[in-house]
Amino acid sequence: MDDTANGVTHEPARFGRELRRRRLAAGLSLADLAGLVHCSRGYLSRIENGHRRVTRELAEGCDDALDAKGQLLGLAPESRNGTTDAPPVRTPGARRAAPTRVGGAVTAQPSRFGAEFDRLLHRGDTSYLAGRMEEADAYYRQAHRWGAADPEAQAVAVVRRARRWSDPGRVDHELLHLVRETLAVLRTREGSEAAGLRLRLGAHLAKKLAMSVSEDTAWPGAGPERGAELARRTLEGLATGGQDDETRCEVLTECRWGLYDFVPAIESLTISLRLRDCALRACSPYFLGESLVALAIDQLRVGRVHGATGTVAEHRRHAARTRSTLARWQQCTLDTLLDLWCGRFDSATDWIFGESREIVAGLEADLAVPADTLLQTRLGQVFWLLREQGRMAELFSSGLADGVERHGYFPVWRAGFALARCEVGDHGEAADRLLALLRETGDCASLPPHGWSVPALVLLAEVCAGLDAHGGYEAELARAVPVLRQALARRPAGIALAGWPVVLVGPTERAMGLLALAEGDTATALGHFRQAERLVVGSSPPQTARLRANEARALLRERGASRRPEALTLLRSALTGAEANGMRLLATECRDLLADNPPTTSPDQPRPHA
Repeated sequence: MDDTANGVTHEPARFGRELRRRRLAAGLSLADLAGLVHCSRGYLSRIENGHRRVTRELAEGCDDALDAKGQLLGLAPESRNGTTDAPPVRTPGARRAAPTRVGGAVTAQPSRFGAEFDRLLHRGDTSYLAGRMEEADAYYRQAHRWGAADPEAQAVAVVRRARRWSDPGRVDHELLHLVRETLAVLRTREGSEAAGLRLRLGAHLAKKLAMSVSEDTAWPGAGPERGAELARRTLEGLATGGQDDETRCEVLTECRWGLYDFVPAIESLTISLRLRDCALRACSPYFLGESLVALAIDQLRVGRVHGATGTVAEHRRHAARTRSTLARWQQCTLDTLLDLWCGRFDSATDWIFGESREIVAGLEADLAVPADTLLQTRLGQVFWLLREQGRMAELFSSGLADGVERHGYFPVWRAGFALARCEVGDHGEAADRLLALLRETGDCASLPPHGWSVPALVLLAEVCAGLDAHGGYEAELARAVPVLRQALARRPAGIALAGWPVVLVGPTERAMGLLALAEGDTATALGHFRQAERLVVGSSPPQTARLRANEARALLRERGASRRPEALTLLRSALTGAEANGMRLLATECRDLLADNPPTTSPDQPRPHA
């Protein structure tokens, strides 16, 4: 058929055919691609059919989204007479004109800030999704300069810049300055647009302040408590209504993180559920991805592992649709977290020591993403894999322990290092580090009430259990255990999640049981262990094996021999689980306990053969 028939010109038809071919090859629907390039499905359909002329800006977006490496862009016609047939651009954060109907479909119009501003934001968004954060930041900086005459335009660009990842546990001082300056300029601006931007910037400020974990890492005069307070006030401002869905998504996303360490996980889960519903209404790939990660994290923290597994599967479909490098990294991190929890150690090893290492090295070399974010995630998963498999000595022989020490400003890493020392038999140093951390935190008084403090306390409980099992550290345990029991008792039961997310350390009830056992309170310890069973049996074979070994140890310490058979049965079950999952150190501990506690026989019973 002649491309010029029915008003279809040759160039648009050629571009449209290639666009459709590449889109279908990528497994994307028209709606999927339209969401990636911020235009309407109907407009994109007309481009594919050759009935509309594509702009250079949209062609660039399609080329990036389909990874065409310039080949698709090369088919795009140059603009004629200095004019462009501009597509409807959907720019998050910018005020939109009233929608118009085109062919029966509602289509958004370009923002009032101009086509060049929208183009820069779009290019930045595309680079961000591809994992090229430094490149994205450069586009957002250009947009900020382009909008110099309009405070709202500059605020939109600052919101985008504020989304960039920051190093865990540290404050991003550059962004804090920028956000505060922008808020000061907007303070006297009237109108709904300025009000919405103030909410968005306030939410980012709350999160950035809350990122610090100590006075050394905080913004001068404003620690994480200040961030949590600001997050609460910003959420209250959201409750007044009148904001668009994208503003609500931004505020819910950032304020949830601002409150992460200061509200119970169940309250955080409530925000995550609101965020997911809002992201679906906004049809925003960015916020949908953020909401699914947040929801999975909070479901895990409250112990809803099966629900979280479903959310992770939903995120996997989202990552496939968006083809985002960052979404893929988050997906693989979540998959590996669940692999470690479920005992799929071979699968976890493939990611941790394979593609994960390559991605971190590549992004670090390109300065594409704040490298420490990825490094700490990978290091945490390496640490836990080695711990589960009883290979902690490799942490020190490989040099990975240096990475743990370098992040000592984050107390959870110091707790992990104490556990590592305990696991390799250096109990004296483990005890010293345990007591030092308690002194530095004022007997846990300076720890936040929720969030990252929970896995730190659970790891310290594991250290106490190791010292208790080894023996000879009664004085150190007498100093540490009551403090840790009191601190954990103030935190709701659930599963301790280290990182955002990295690994599931285990049920807090099990940690409480370990501490009770170290104090000789076997009845209370058994009660905690049985409460923990509901979270691990059927979902985590490694945790189940550890829990049964803990129960057996508690039963063996009870006076009298009436519960000895039950203890030995539990030990044999723990040994079977440890061997099946390649947990060498736990298997050795179980064998030693079985050897020290042989089955008793009555005078009328024959002794078992050796």
